[in-house]
Amino acid sequence: MSLWKRISSHVDCEQRMAAYYEEKGMLELRLCLAPWIEDRIMSEQITPNTTDQLERVALKFNEDLQQKLLSTRTASDQALKFRVVELCALIQRISAVELYTHLRSGLQKELQLVTEKSVAATAGQSMPLNPYNMNNTPMVTGYMVDPSDLLAVSNSCNPPVVQGIGPIHNVQNTGIASPALGMVTPKVELYEVQHQIMQSLNEFGNCANALKLLAQNYSYMLNSTSSPNAEAAYRSLIDEKAAIVLTMRRSFMYYESLHEMVIHELKNWRHQQAQAGNGAPFNEGSLDDIQRCFEMLESFIAHMLAAVKELMRVRLVTEEPELTHLLEQVQNAQKNLVCSAFIVDKQPPQVMKTNTRFAASVRWLIGSQLGIHNNPPTVECIIMSEIQSQRFVTRNTQMDNSSLSGQSSGEIQNASSTMEYQQNNHVFSASFRNMQLKKIKRAEKKGTESVMDEKFALFFYTTTTVNDFQIRVWTLSLPVVVIVHGNQEPQSWATITWDNAFAEIVRDPFMITDRVTWAQLSVALNIKFGSCTGRSLTIDNLDFLYEKLQREERSEYITWNQFCKEPMPDRSFTFWEWFFAIMKLTKDHMLGMWKAGCIMGFINKTKAQTDLLRSVYGIGTFLLRFSDSELGGVTIAYVNENGLVTMLAPWTARDFQVLNLADRIRDLDVLCWLHPSDRNASPVKRDVAFGEFYSKRQEPEPLVLDPVTGYVKSTLHVHVCRNGENGSTSGTPHHAQESMQLGNISPQSGITFYSPARLEESDSDASETAEALERIVIGAQPNDPVISEITDALLTSNYRHGDFGMADFDTITNFENF
Repeated sequence: MSLWKRISSHVDCEQRMAAYYEEKGMLELRLCLAPWIEDRIMSEQITPNTTDQLERVALKFNEDLQQKLLSTRTASDQALKFRVVELCALIQRISAVELYTHLRSGLQKELQLVTEKSVAATAGQSMPLNPYNMNNTPMVTGYMVDPSDLLAVSNSCNPPVVQGIGPIHNVQNTGIASPALGMVTPKVELYEVQHQIMQSLNEFGNCANALKLLAQNYSYMLNSTSSPNAEAAYRSLIDEKAAIVLTMRRSFMYYESLHEMVIHELKNWRHQQAQAGNGAPFNEGSLDDIQRCFEMLESFIAHMLAAVKELMRVRLVTEEPELTHLLEQVQNAQKNLVCSAFIVDKQPPQVMKTNTRFAASVRWLIGSQLGIHNNPPTVECIIMSEIQSQRFVTRNTQMDNSSLSGQSSGEIQNASSTMEYQQNNHVFSASFRNMQLKKIKRAEKKGTESVMDEKFALFFYTTTTVNDFQIRVWTLSLPVVVIVHGNQEPQSWATITWDNAFAEIVRDPFMITDRVTWAQLSVALNIKFGSCTGRSLTIDNLDFLYEKLQREERSEYITWNQFCKEPMPDRSFTFWEWFFAIMKLTKDHMLGMWKAGCIMGFINKTKAQTDLLRSVYGIGTFLLRFSDSELGGVTIAYVNENGLVTMLAPWTARDFQVLNLADRIRDLDVLCWLHPSDRNASPVKRDVAFGEFYSKRQEPEPLVLDPVTGYVKSTLHVHVCRNGENGSTSGTPHHAQESMQLGNISPQSGITFYSPARLEESDSDASETAEALERIVIGAQPNDPVISEITDALLTSNYRHGDFGMADFDTITNFENF
């Protein structure tokens, strides 16, 4: 059955393809010469790789087409003759290249549709057989298919477009598959791809049988004496061999399409691996299914290579350039398959600190195929700069193991590992468990570039022998940023986060767009924050972040500079520095409360005030929001006794190292009802919302002097200062006092005071409190008159009743200059 007949059996497919050909007025031509066009294009000896080759192939096709049409004009059907005349006129109006590329692309679209229909029809059939049982089997039992099924290809295997006129194959042996520009690949499950590979092997088995019969007849002809039918037998063998060659070319074309399908799935896996670097979910186990496809493809191409070599032994003519070209194509295809199967399955840390140990691993998806595991090679690793990687990939630099070490941009310890084959799961890999980057060579910086913008990559390579020829394989890790100090980490993660989120699957290392839409960036930020903190951002949160990123001229696009280079309006820090600090604070000190929904977080002051004042519970209602003005700060907004909203000064990680957030909230009696982060929920009592996060506090005990240390134990509490307590003027928001901080140091006396205004003692006896305070005055001598005056001041200040205030503190600090 011809390809067009199969398309015509599906009304929707026929309509789509008819519309495609009618764009150039070629529908009549496709219908009139359907079988000839299919055989002519699909059995081409040369696949055009350049524009010049394309033009030569197109001109030859145009000449053959005209000859075919002229031969058709001798038909007795007058209607057909008239159609042929019109088609000849069409050929004259359209350039040869345009005609050829449109027909070729049309065939590929038809083949894609056939594949989709075939997949849909077989989706309910049984799963394919275990590929590990077919390593040495030339024929595999399974489903028999129509020969034209072997022509089915996916749009994913369409090669890049040259000058916008048509797909041209350009598969480079670089270990990285060439991109399919502008192509949209239909979703095909891997088990369906495996099923199609097995079908192709079955069909190729029929070709092997025909080849075996041809070899027998050829041997019989060589050994037989002269016969009156020798000439006819000789012609018959030539025809049989030509038919087998045509079948092999079709099988090879189908192999290429299947290979591109598998490569496309591998690209998707690598893209998901990069997304996982930002925290996206990642199914690493799908790599096992991809490996099965690679192993089946290796079996397919190995059988095809053996068949081509066997066919070349049947020498009926002196030169057979078509068969020689096919042999080269099959050998290159096997080499490309082996190279593209070498990948980094466990990525190194993408923010890499020098003199810090790290791990990575590479995997060869050919498993036990080709027998390489019997003599496993050693994999070497170096680090390459972005420029070195570009030079190597784009120029397809010839790899020489002896010279590669000189291209390294740094010194890595423990940078070699021998591959190991695991029989139980067929994994063939090399693990680097204890690598360490000792030195790094950096490129000269331009403009505002910093070391945190500079990308490197680990370059893994090895050499092995396959079928008596040497293959060098290599692969690059995801980009890494090398740092020497922890304070370089935030900006480094900006570089990596942007690259992981927005890099193309296939690119020149490490080209990346400098602007994306907010829709794209919001997804990346949500993935990053959600994976780090355990709770995704809400729509309101994302709207708030969008406003943070905007400038005077609003745009749906966010640039790299807006993201992490330019300070936000009226701030000294960038958006990413602010976002990263909040993410780190939440992860380190508020993780449980954030996951429980106790923290509103991303909301501005104005909206916080509006929401609190609208709350039906009124006084004592509060919420927690991230500070706009301080990096890594969280603040509390609450409705005070006057019905107004008060904003407490932000707390940071340094504060929470002294007293955690939940205990601070417990200490503030002005906080009663937690305003919900979910707009559809109701306020929750403070202790219900935060009770599970409170620390266990012991009941107050009588003051006891520790005989060993000489100290009396104390506890820390947070309270909100009333007017006058902190010296604030009217209208200034009241701030919660920070926990136990060092006061001023007197250079004259060397005495250090702890701020009593920030320290509420749980003592119940004022005299004992005074004695305890004496012990925390560092550097004082026994019976020091300064200490006596401090003690007297404390005893007369009603400290027992909690009325010790700023005035009393001023009294004490007057003695600093003694």
